[in-house]
Formats: sequence, C-alpha cells, structure tokens
Amino acid sequence: METVELGGSGMVVSRVVLGLMRIKQLTDAEIRELVGTAREAGVTMFDHADIYGGSHGCEQRYGDAQPVPPAERDQVTIQSKVGIRAGFFDSSREHILSSVEQSLKALRTDYLDLLLIHRPDTLVEPDEVAAAFDELHSSGKVGAFGVSNHTPAQMELLAKSVRQPLVANQMQFSIANAALVAQGLAANITGLDQSADLDLGVLDYSRLKDITIQTWGSLQKPPPGGVFLGDRENYPELNDTLDELAQTHNTTPTAIAIAWIARHPARMQVVIGTTNPGRVRESAAGATIDLTREEWYRLFTAAGHTLP
Repeated sequence: METVELGGSGMVVSRVVLGLMRIKQLTDAEIRELVGTAREAGVTMFDHADIYGGSHGCEQRYGDAQPVPPAERDQVTIQSKVGIRAGFFDSSREHILSSVEQSLKALRTDYLDLLLIHRPDTLVEPDEVAAAFDELHSSGKVGAFGVSNHTPAQMELLAKSVRQPLVANQMQFSIANAALVAQGLAANITGLDQSADLDLGVLDYSRLKDITIQTWGSLQKPPPGGVFLGDRENYPELNDTLDELAQTHNTTPTAIAIAWIARHPARMQVVIGTTNPGRVRESAAGATIDLTREEWYRLFTAAGHTLP
C-alpha cells in the first residue's frame, strides 16, 4: 500500500482509508473481518463520525468489536468528525469537546489521531473552534485537525483563529462525480455547465496550502447517488472503459476506479465505505496501479465529462 504524509502533520498514512459509516448492523465478527482485511491489505487509517449510525452508533460498534488491540493502537490512524446534529450544524466549543469525549469512550481509545469539522457551520465562531482545538491538542486527546466539505474561504476563516494547521479536507469525488477537477478543465468556457465552479478552487488551494484531500463517495455517481460500477444504463461507456483497463492491468474495475483518483498529483486519500472485504482488497490494490495520462483522460471523458 502506498502511503502519503497527511498535510504537513508528519503523520504517514495509507492512501486508502476505510470509512466505517455502515457498520452498525454488522456483527462483531464481521467488523473484525472487515477491519482485519483492510489492515492485511495495508490500510492503516479508519474514518468515523459522531453522526454515523446515530449518535456515535458506528463508533460504539467499532469499539465493542475491539478490532485493534491496545498494544497495536499506534499502528493505525483513527479519525472522526464532529459538527452535524439533528436538524442543524454545531461547531461550538462545548459541542466539539463533548462529542470528542463521547467518541473516545465509544471507540475505547485515549486519543483521536485526527478530528475533522464535518460541515461548514455558517454560525461558526472561529475563536470557539480554536479554544476547543487548543484544549483537545494540549490534553493529548486529538493529534491533528482538519475539515470536511469546506471551501478555501471557509478554511481561511477558521485559520484566522485556529493555531494548529488544517491538514485535511474531505470532499466528494469520483470519476462520475468529478466537479473537483472537471471545472478546472473547462474554466472560462461559456455555456458549459461543467464550467460552473462548485467548490471555489479548493483543489488548487489545497495543493498550495499542503492540505490533503480525502475523497468520499469514491465509487458513487451524482445525487441521488448509488455506485456507478455496473450501471450500464447510465454509464455504459465508463463501464466498458473500466472493464477494458481492468483487463489491461490484470485487475478489477473497482481497482481501476480507485487508481483513477490515486493518479492525480494532488496525492488524495481515497475513502471507501464498503462493508465487503473483497471490495476492500480490490480498492487497496487499485491504489498501487499507475494509470497513464491517456488512460486517466479516457476514463474522465467516458464518464461524460468534457475536454474543451
């Protein structure tokens, strides 16, 4: 498994991240198999959020299953997210601190390696976020901090008060849902929907600021969502191209879809949310495949995006 440095944090982490938002209904044995398969494939980073599975529900299942013995805690990187509540967003100091305490208890760990603010809160008070981050960092309960679904200006607003660097931003991205790169390729083209800037240049900003982009929905199509793999009704050319390149590289279409993300020089981390151990292995394998420029652009256009 290829590794990357997480922003400028000094933490070296796996290119593929296992997201655990769907594990609430799994048995302990199934969770152990899923996490164990990921670790055997070289995945060292695991993604949670306080809202997954209800209030800390998936974190609790992970902790109950105890897939990581305490003696091996330093061999994995655990991140969680905070800020989404029932019907509103909350990035207040009180909620951040309270939620992290509940996450630590549910996960049965003494610290989080990384904490992300899950969604931009328009009522955010950057000084409150900074106070919470300072307390969590100085107490050793959180090692590093980041955000999810934030624009460059929203990150700059936080950075005005937050003393720790924001090392990651988790963003929606896949071959089929590729606004993150598609707009930049069609900038200044009149009359083309793809030219609309949906994230205000976050990709280039992240590269300039040494912020690691983590992709969520890595195998998903645009809303209402669903996996594009095998969807020949809506993505026939993309699936044909995935099949062809899978044969070329002696691998699977899943692996090629992951390789497409990993090929970008921004060195993004790829978050996968599967509960299928086989797909975990395929995704991990994909992060080791080096697509050519021609192959990368073939997949991009096969998904329906435009090269002006």
